[in-house]
Amino acid sequence: MCSLKVGYVLKRYPRLSETFILNEILAHEAAGLQLHIFSLREPEPGPQHEDVKRVRAGVSCLPREPMSARDLGEALIAASDRLIEEEVELDLRSSKQVRLIWQARQIARQARELGLNHLHAHFATDASTMARWAGLQAGITYSFTAHAKDIFHESVKTEHLRRLARDAAGIVTVSDFNVRHLKTVLNGDACPIHRIYNGLDLSAFPYDTSTRQPGRIVAVGRLVEKKGFDDLLRACAVMKSAGRSFHCELIGDGEQREMLESLRTDLALSDCVEMTGALPREEVVARIRRASVMAAPCVVGKDGNRDGLPTVILEAQALGTPCVSTPVTGIPEAVHHETTGLIVPERDPKALAAALGRVLDAPDFGRKLAEGARRLIEESFDLHRNTAEMRAMFEAAAAAGAPR
Repeated sequence: MCSLKVGYVLKRYPRLSETFILNEILAHEAAGLQLHIFSLREPEPGPQHEDVKRVRAGVSCLPREPMSARDLGEALIAASDRLIEEEVELDLRSSKQVRLIWQARQIARQARELGLNHLHAHFATDASTMARWAGLQAGITYSFTAHAKDIFHESVKTEHLRRLARDAAGIVTVSDFNVRHLKTVLNGDACPIHRIYNGLDLSAFPYDTSTRQPGRIVAVGRLVEKKGFDDLLRACAVMKSAGRSFHCELIGDGEQREMLESLRTDLALSDCVEMTGALPREEVVARIRRASVMAAPCVVGKDGNRDGLPTVILEAQALGTPCVSTPVTGIPEAVHHETTGLIVPERDPKALAAALGRVLDAPDFGRKLAEGARRLIEESFDLHRNTAEMRAMFEAAAAAGAPR
């Protein structure tokens, strides 16, 4: 059993769309790492992955813990002793800042009681802020994983990101593209940055191309702008007008659902495009497995938001479903054009339709792409190998100790 004890600080746990975090936690536990999870918000309502039941770590859901006047006073005093002045100048018109300071104090207190050596957060937002504040108060190190919206969105505050990066023991990010971006933004004012791909437990994603259903397209993700699903619907309209027979399953839910359903109706696609809503992971995997091709037409949003490297692409590649995607951020690091998938320009429904049609029309070509993709997944995206790199970072940070 590993002697290291790590606290995971997450904005919300569990969360259906964050399978990469769930996979990571399970891999750490399989390797003997002792974990405790801090959730800053209540669990996401709706269906959850069956694998959540396999997690052994204790979970502290901070909104459920009572806040006393004494607790709050102690939290404010502790914060004023350890944080810079601008972080503890309270805006009494907002309760969020006060609650975050209190939550950080609770994490620090529990970290000491549980004997945690290190804190790790996902996303360079509230969770990483909490890990930093709690780590400073508990006298332990922290690190965080930077993904996409948290470093690309127009709302990102560069000075706040630099503060997180200066005080952290390490930053993990999910693509070489992200590493280059962070180095540019942080301009050398940061701890070490580690590119560690989100990995897959390959035993749970056996390669098999025998179950493909001709003409079946699948797309999976939250129904938000950066996924580019409006382009997918327009591509489906192009294919339908050309007389192609196909069935497209669009799996997911989100803020654009009403707009996408309206667009599906306007384009007369109700007979060939199914919008399923959110589904449990096991059902999503089953639907990916029987599709002939996956569409992931990701785009850079008007607000700068974009995907890092969607885990669902990696899952499809592992299972043997060829993928058509776009050259957004880290996607070309997994989808190598003509070798492990096809890349088309973003916001180009005609090109997307042509690429999807190419795979549907040539099963042998699809299998060639699938074989190349599986080889790449085995080489670079093995969950257990990649999480071992994270644990090495945690161990080095804890051994070095928090700066004083």
